[in-house]
Amino acid sequence: MKIGERLKEERVRLGFNQAEFAAFAGVAKTSQFNYEKGERSPDSAYLAAVAEKGVDVLYVVSGERRLTAADSITEDEMCLLEYYRLMAHDDRQSLVRMAYALAKAPGPA
Repeated sequence: MKIGERLKEERVRLGFNQAEFAAFAGVAKTSQFNYEKGERSPDSAYLAAVAEKGVDVLYVVSGERRLTAADSITEDEMCLLEYYRLMAHDDRQSLVRMAYALAKAPGPA
């Protein structure tokens, strides 16, 4: 599988159409189409922008996923991670603080 195919796979996984994806990446829809068809290669600014929406850029570029089921991550954990990646920075920090507080809270008596 080539970079364009993996990029399309990530876009579909995240539930975006080409126009939406192009808009938040700051490119024209035709550029998005050309990236997915393998006719052009995305630059680092594009990859950084799509990473903020949850794209696994390592996977897109190399074909290797950062986290897989082989890494002993459950489906629930993967789902939480995907939601976390879609959050704004401040929301991520709030979630981390909440998770820490819940993890340190005493269990049921």
